Amino acid sequence: MGFLGFLLLGLIAGAIAKAILPGRQGGGWLVTLVLGVVGAILGGWIGSLIFGGGLGDFFDLRTWLLSILGAVIVLGIFGAVTRRSRA
Repeated sequence: MGFLGFLLLGLIAGAIAKAILPGRQGGGWLVTLVLGVVGAILGGWIGSLIFGGGLGDFFDLRTWLLSILGAVIVLGIFGAVTRRSRA
């Protein structure tokens, strides 16, 4: 998967993660992109540990599920950290 494909995957996975998690998350599309890319990296790492294979092709279902799972984890951590700093 190319660099632009990975950025697009991160942006979409971050947007889906924001839609899945309840609450009000701050940040615009740039924060969503960064969280999604970090989540895709985390999801690929988790997938390589559990399944023996990380992220595959752009249109592979496993790639999307792992990226969304990683983005949900990263967004949950981000929400906990920013909520704590606002309080």
